[in-house]
Order: sequence, then structure tokens, then C-alpha cells
Amino acid sequence: MKSINLAAIDLNLLVAFEALITEHSVTKAAEKLQIGQPAMSSSLSRLRVLFEDDLFIRLGQQMQPTVKAKAIAPNILAVLHQIRQTIITSHLFDPLSSDRTFAIGSSDYTSLVIVPPLLEFSCQNAPLINFHTIGFEKDSVGELLEKGIIDIALGVFPNPPRQTLLEPIFEEHFVGIARQDHPDITNGTISLESFTKLSHALTTLRRDHSGAIDRTLQEQNLQRRIALITPHMLVLPFAIATSDMVAAVPKRLAITMAKTCNLTIFELPIETKPWKVSMLWSVLSDHDESNQWLRSTIKALARKL
Repeated sequence: MKSINLAAIDLNLLVAFEALITEHSVTKAAEKLQIGQPAMSSSLSRLRVLFEDDLFIRLGQQMQPTVKAKAIAPNILAVLHQIRQTIITSHLFDPLSSDRTFAIGSSDYTSLVIVPPLLEFSCQNAPLINFHTIGFEKDSVGELLEKGIIDIALGVFPNPPRQTLLEPIFEEHFVGIARQDHPDITNGTISLESFTKLSHALTTLRRDHSGAIDRTLQEQNLQRRIALITPHMLVLPFAIATSDMVAAVPKRLAITMAKTCNLTIFELPIETKPWKVSMLWSVLSDHDESNQWLRSTIKALARKL
């Protein structure tokens, strides 16, 4: 089979062919494409050379297609239609009809905070869209975004990977949680002395043995006893509810845990710095309409948290 070098062919000639076969007139075809009649005549001449056929012959007042023109017309028209549909589709994202699955890189904490309102919103505004939350190591998040394994990542990113974009969505800070009627907590407060003497629980994914609270205490030459270290956030409220242990957790997480396990929330007796939870995404998807919809939706929902 003879190989065709498309790079050597002006594919605009196919558009000219389409105009000629629908208009049956060089003049009308030129008007349709908003070009001069000489330019259209030139395109017809080049089409005749390309297909080695007259393609269109004047009979009376019209340019009639030859047998070969009629034979190739369906494929040419179908290809041009497909190209137009591809371009249109690439610029259209309708959340009401889309059945896309979004992969969101997220920890237990950000999933607990963001996913419930996201699902509630989607049930009404994007009923066919699905979500897949994926845990990730911060060292690998750039690669996951670049390869399209995840669409966005949620978390704290002090050093965002290259070729990514970052946008803060809300600010967070630590509060304490304890069981109801804890003897060392009065009106939502606890003394620094009691706080350091109590047993504490710590959730961490890094397999370390201390956290931000310990660093703050060390600045005052103080320390606490960490009786439980776990990467599983789900165990934390149940462990607190059935013991005299306390824990320092993000406020939004504390509110949910308090409702679930009937815990009390208290202000920490030490000052800790707030931090920003952000969205991270690849520059490759920055202009993708579906990714933009996901980001704008999460950003709007985060304002209400």
C-alpha cells in the first residue's frame, strides 16, 4: 500500500472539498469559507492534483461531483465532523452529565473534612461523578500528579514539587480532645501542669515519636508522655473516649470526633502556630475544565468549613 506523507498535504484542502460538495459552486464555497474566489479555484486545482481526478465538473449552473468525488465524500465529511466534535468535546465539561472519576490524593484528616461536603454537593450538582481518595507519601506526590494517577492532592506542602501549582483552601489549628467529664478539664480549659502530666495519644504517618506539640513544649523545657502512637486516625476518638488520655488534633477533626464519640474539646494551654491546608495540582491539568471544576468546587466548600 502506498504510504501518504500527511505533512506534505495541506489538510485545509479537505475543508475546501467539503464546501464544494455541499454548495455545488466555487463562488458559494468561497463565500462559505470567507475566502476569495481565486483562492477557492486554486484549492480545487490542488485537490484535482492530489486525488488525480477532476472531482467537480461544471454542468449547467452547478459544479457536479464526479464518481470519485462521490466515493470519497462520505469519509472526508465524517473525518471533518469527528475533528470538530473532538475539538468541541475537549472544551466542554458538564458536571450534570459527566461520569468521570476524580482521584484525590488525601490523608484521613483531609478526607474526613472535605469528602462528606463534596459528596453532598455532588449528589445535587454532579450526580454521576465518582471520587477515589488515595493516600500518598509527600515525596511522591509530584510524580503522582504528573502521571495523572491523582488529579489533585490535599494537604500541607511547604515545598511544593516542581511543575505543580498550589492554592490554600483553609487555615487550621490544634485543639485538645478528651472524654466527657474529664477531671482535669474545666469549662473547656486545662492547666499546663495537668496537660504535661496526662498521657497523650499521637497520630502520625511518619513513624516518628513526637509532633508539633512536643516541639512547642521543648521550647519551654517541658515534655509530655505519649502513651499511644498510631497511624490510624479512626482509633483515636475511641481510645480517648475510654481513657483519661488526651490528644491534640486539628480543630475541624476534633469537631467531628467529638460528635462521633461524645468527646469534649478544650483549648491547649500552649500557643501553637496555625497552618494552611492547600490544594496541589499539576501544571499539565491547570487548564483542564474538569480539573478546574473540581478545584473550584473544593475551594467553595472549604470556605464554609
